[in-house]
Amino acid sequence: MRRRLALFLLPLAALLAVPAAHASPTATTTREQEVVCKHVHNARARCLAIRVDRVRRGRVRHSDTPIGYTPADIQKAYSLPTSGGRHQTVAIVDGYDDPAAERDLAVYRAQFGLPACTTANKCFRKVDQDGGDDYPEPDGGWAQEISLDLDMASAACPKCDLLLVEAKTVSMTNLGTAERTAVRLGADAVSNSWGGADAKDRYYGRYFHHPGVAITASSGDSGYGVSYPASSKWVTAVGGTTLARSSSSRGFSETAWTDGGSGCSTDNTTTWQPRSVTGCDGRAVADVAAVADPATGVAVFDSYVFDDTSGWLTFGGTSASSPIIAGIYALAGDFGDHADASRLWDHHSHLHDINDGSNGSCASKEWCHAGRGWDGPTGWGTPDGIADF
Repeated sequence: MRRRLALFLLPLAALLAVPAAHASPTATTTREQEVVCKHVHNARARCLAIRVDRVRRGRVRHSDTPIGYTPADIQKAYSLPTSGGRHQTVAIVDGYDDPAAERDLAVYRAQFGLPACTTANKCFRKVDQDGGDDYPEPDGGWAQEISLDLDMASAACPKCDLLLVEAKTVSMTNLGTAERTAVRLGADAVSNSWGGADAKDRYYGRYFHHPGVAITASSGDSGYGVSYPASSKWVTAVGGTTLARSSSSRGFSETAWTDGGSGCSTDNTTTWQPRSVTGCDGRAVADVAAVADPATGVAVFDSYVFDDTSGWLTFGGTSASSPIIAGIYALAGDFGDHADASRLWDHHSHLHDINDGSNGSCASKEWCHAGRGWDGPTGWGTPDGIADF
C-alpha cells in the first residue's frame, strides 16, 4: 500500500475549502498536511489520521478556537437526529496511550454543547487491551488519532457511551485482542481507524467476527488500493469524501476524496457482494463513506503535545469517517444478528449517492471512480439519516 509520509503543501483551492468554524488564517499562514502516524514501530498497522498544520513564520501553530466541521455540521450533512443513542456504546480501538483522552474529550464536548461524557458519570471508560488499567506507553501520533476518533463518535452520536481500548502495540495480534475486549465489555459498535497491507481473514478474521456488533474500518488514505481490516468480510469498510458547503437544500455537496482507499481484495471474499455489481471476484472496498478530505476537515481538540501542536486542530483521513459511521450505527441501535456490511448492500435507499471524483487508476472503472450506484471510493454513498443502518 502506498504511503505518503512527507509534508506537502495544499493547493490554493483546497486551502480555501477548509471550513472555518470560528477562526481564519492570517496572510502569513500556510497550511500543510501531516500524516500523524509516520512511525509504525516495526508493526503492521498505521493510524489513518491526517492533521492540517497551520505554519506561521516557520512554526506549526494550533488554533485557540475550532477550525473545521463541527458536530452540528456533521449532523446536518448526514441528516442525523440529535436524540437517540442512549445506552449504546461506541468503542474506539487504537494503539498506545493517550494520557489526555478524557480531558480533551471534555473540552470538545463542552465547546459544542454536547452532554458531558466522563468516567464519573459512567459515559466514558478507558482500558488497556485486556480490559484493565495497565495502559501502554504514550504515543503522540496515536494520541491525536484517539482524540479524532472520540470527537467524531461524539459528533455523530452525542448521547452514546464511549469505550476507549488501547492496544500495547500496533501489531494485528494486540489490536485484535483489543477488538475482542471492546466487544466483551459491551460495545455495540467498534471503530478501527487504522490499517495495513491486505491480509487474509483466515489469519485475522477471528478478531472482527462479532455477530450483533457493528465493526467499522477505515479504507485507507493512500488512494486506490486495499488495506486490512477494511477488506475483511466481517467489517463495514468506510471510504472517504470531500464534503463542501453548497447552496443546495442539504447545504452540502460531496465527491470522492482523491486519497481515499478502495479496490478489490485478492485475499478475501464475501457471499453478500454480487460480482455483477462490483466486478470483483473478491471482497470489494468500500461499503459506505463519510467526510475524510483534510481540505474539508473536522475540528478536533488535542492537548497531548506532539510536533508543537496542542489545542484546536483540523483533521481528515478515513480515520474521521470510520468513527462517524460507527456512531451512526450506534445511533440507529438496531443490530440484530448484524455481522458484516450486508445490511447496507440490501438497504441503501437512504444514502447520498456520490457520482463524482476518483482516487486513482484501476482495472475496472467502478473500483476507483465514483458513479451511480455502488463504487469503490464511496461504496453505496454517504448517510442520509439512519434508516439504512
